[in-house]
Order: sequence, then C-alpha cells, then structure tokens
Amino acid sequence: MTTEEWKPSVNPWLLILPVMLATFMYALDETVANVALPHIAGTYSVSSQESIWVLTSYLMASSIVIPMIDFFCKFLGRKNFFMLGVFIFTIASFLCGISNSIGMIVFARALQGFGGGCLMPMAQSVCMESFTGEARNKAMAVFGLVVVVAPILGPVMGGWITENWSWPYIFFINVPVGFICIALAKMYLEDPPYAKKQKGTHLDKFGFLWLCIWLIPLQIVFDKGNDADWFNAPWICWLTAVAVFGCILFFISQVKGKNPLVKLDVLKDTNFLCGTGMLILINAVLLASLAILPQMLQNMMGYDAFTSGLAIMPRGLGAFTALAIFGGLGGKISYRNYGIIGLCCLGLGGWMLGELNLQISMMNIVIPNFVFGVGLVFTMMPITTLSCITLRNDQMTNASGFQNLLKTIGGAIGTSLVATMLSRFSQVHQHGLVKSMHDLNPVYSERLSAYAASFIHQAGDMFNAAYMAGKMLYNQLIQQSALCAYMTTFKVFAAACFILVPFMFLLKGEKTKEQQGN
Repeated sequence: MTTEEWKPSVNPWLLILPVMLATFMYALDETVANVALPHIAGTYSVSSQESIWVLTSYLMASSIVIPMIDFFCKFLGRKNFFMLGVFIFTIASFLCGISNSIGMIVFARALQGFGGGCLMPMAQSVCMESFTGEARNKAMAVFGLVVVVAPILGPVMGGWITENWSWPYIFFINVPVGFICIALAKMYLEDPPYAKKQKGTHLDKFGFLWLCIWLIPLQIVFDKGNDADWFNAPWICWLTAVAVFGCILFFISQVKGKNPLVKLDVLKDTNFLCGTGMLILINAVLLASLAILPQMLQNMMGYDAFTSGLAIMPRGLGAFTALAIFGGLGGKISYRNYGIIGLCCLGLGGWMLGELNLQISMMNIVIPNFVFGVGLVFTMMPITTLSCITLRNDQMTNASGFQNLLKTIGGAIGTSLVATMLSRFSQVHQHGLVKSMHDLNPVYSERLSAYAASFIHQAGDMFNAAYMAGKMLYNQLIQQSALCAYMTTFKVFAAACFILVPFMFLLKGEKTKEQQGN
C-alpha cells in the first residue's frame, strides 16, 4: 500500500474530533490570558513589563517545538506524540493555575507552549490526510473555523472568567478538556503507515541549537524593542545580530544536514511557498488587530476588559456565517475565488475600522468585525488548503509544521511591530496637528476663547483661564493623534490584504493534484 492509498478504518469525522478539540484549546490559550495580565501582575506584585513574559514564553516554546514535530512523530508515532503533547499541555495548565510566583507561571506557560505547539500542525495534517475531494474541503473549513474563532473567543472568555471567578480558572478549564481529548485520541486517532513509530530516527541536535539561538533572541527583540527604542539600544543590536546569526546557521544546517528538523524541499513547491508567505502576513494582521482593537476600545472609548473583548465577538459570528456559506455553496466557487473574496473582506473590514471616530456606537465596531470574520475564514481556509494540496501525504506533517512555525513568527512580528506603528503614527499626526494650534487659525482662537471663558471663574483671571484652555486643547490633540494612529494602522492592515489579492492567481487548484496521478 502506498502512502497515498491509506484510508482511516473509522469515520474520519470521529478521527479528527480529538485533534480539533486540541487545536481549539491551544488556539484559545494564545489570547485568553491577554485581558488577565493586570490581575496576574497584581497577584505577584510585578510590573506590566514583567507580566508580558506570561505571553511571550508561551509563544517562544511553541515556536521551538514546531520544527521538531516530524522527528517526534517518527520517534514515538504521531498518535502517541499527540497524546503526549496534550498531556503536557494539560498538566502545564494546572501548574499555571496554582503558580505562586511570576517565575513559576512563566515556566509553566513555556511548558504549556512546548506541549501545545505540536497540536495545530498535526491537526492540519490529519485533516488533509483523512479526507479526499469535497469532504476534505469541509474538514479544512472546520479546521479554519477553529483556528480563526478560538483566538477571537479568548479575550471574551478570559475577561468573563477573570471578572466572575478569578484568573487561575482561565487555565484550570483546560484540565478536564485535555483529559477528554486524550481519551478521544486513544479511541479514534490512527497513524498512517508513514506516521508510525520508526526505528533509526535521529534528532538534528545542531539544527535545534541554532533554532533556539534564532528564535529566543528574536522574540526578546520584538517583545522589548519598542520599549528600548529599538536599535538605539546596544543590547537590541547585539540580540538582533545573534538572532540573524542563528537564523542563517539554522537554514544552512537544514540544507546540508542528513536528518534535518525541517525538510526545506517543500519550498520548491510554488503553492506551498506562495501560500505560506500569504498566511504569514494574514496571521500577522489577525494577531496585531486582536492586540490593538481592545486597547483602542479601552483607552479611547472607555470600555472595560470584558466589553472590549465582547466587541470582537462579531468576528466569530462572521466566521460562522462564512462557514455556512461555504457549506451551502460547496464546490460551486473555486478556492481561489474564495480567497480573493476573503482578502477583499479583510481589506474592507480593516478600512472600515480605519474610518472610526470617538462619536460612534457599538454597531460601528460590530459591522467591521463581522466583515473581518467572514474574510478570515474565506482566506485562511482556502489558502491553507491550496498551499498543501500539491504536496504528497508523507510531506504533510513536515510541511504543516514548517508552515505553522513561520506563521507563529509572523504573528509575533506583527504583534510587536504594531506597537511601534502606533507610537510612530501618533508622533506623525501630533506633529501635523500641532501646526494648526496658533492664533492665526480662527477655529483654534475661537475654541481657545470659549474654553477660557468657561474656566474664568475657576482660574480667577484670564491669564490662568487661557493657560487651562490651552492645556485642555493640547490634551484633545494628544487624544486625536492617538485615534488617528489607530485609524492609520488599520488602513495599513487593509492595504496589506488588498496587496495579497494578485498572489491568489499564483496558487494552483485541486486539479493539479489529480493530474499527478497519485
């Protein structure tokens, strides 16, 4: 039996149940702790900068384990490795909840990321391998929905649990779900011949070393770079040099090594190369927008943590709507056209968010997020499928692991760069607006006089009243420049999505795989 002829002995929908559940749990935990960071910092009496390691330790560990998936699948068997990953994730979640120091929770989150980093790539491989034709499209639609919706639900669930119970329960809820997932995997999950335990498997030790030297400093640079004024800080320059050095040596070791962590031959496939590049940018936009939209709603609109998370919920509704449309239309629309429609929806949603102001209702937030949610499913689902559809089944695990590594790095870069974008755009808009604050501007003079007249009784004289009025106008300018920075950033996201549309025509359709003669 060739690898292409393998079919599961159980219903494929039962087979993918545990991997979908694990993927949802892992993706949810990417964002569920975001709104709880102030509470965690208060519990351990640490600064907000120290508490951010609760997020970055999870991301770093996830990134490091992803390229090792192919090795561990061959060393342990994919089913055994999957259950081990879920077990580590579950135990680490419990340790997060009972942590008594910032050091312990950072370690537990890193352990959680190490266990969970393997779950999403394996789920993607299982979905691609277990189905064919139209059923595969539906399975990938479910996978895409889970990947998109879970991070959106994270802030809402995290905010609600933190406010109504306490923050440790955002981790405790993973414990029963994790053990249910292990039981389902034990019953239904199967290993195809090329994913069973193999003898003579070797770990690329040098590749793993260079990977750590690349990703750990890189994450620190992106996490702390904006606070340190980027390359004006010598230590940022040194860490960047170390990361670049590690990156170069990692890819050299993967090309020349006999048993590399990542087989780079998948990059020869045009679909995989182009599709992965698009997914990196889309994931960067997704995570960056999830980072700044609640921040904008809390800082500019006065929303609390739960309400700001709730405002993002329409993305999930949009994703469900897109899935329903996909299920109803089936194969009547090609994946390429789905992707084009999705990218246009992402661009439109980003542009609509870029047109907001402080005099808005909740519906002005709901509609763009709904459109954004539709776009996420219509892009992530077809591009993920098309990027791997021309690969052989025995390449899937390696390819999906490599793809998820690059997507994770893209998300980290996007989340980090968006802080710099907001800071720089705010400075640009502030510089532009302050030019209008002079006596020759009739609007400014009229507003200044009106405010001064209202402060005259409080100030006691016109000089102090004018000073207070000028201070108030300057504070409004700062607020306006911050709002303009958010608007410009969302428009940059929109432009990035529109730019990706022509690249959809580089992706070949499913007929390419049929023509290969399997």
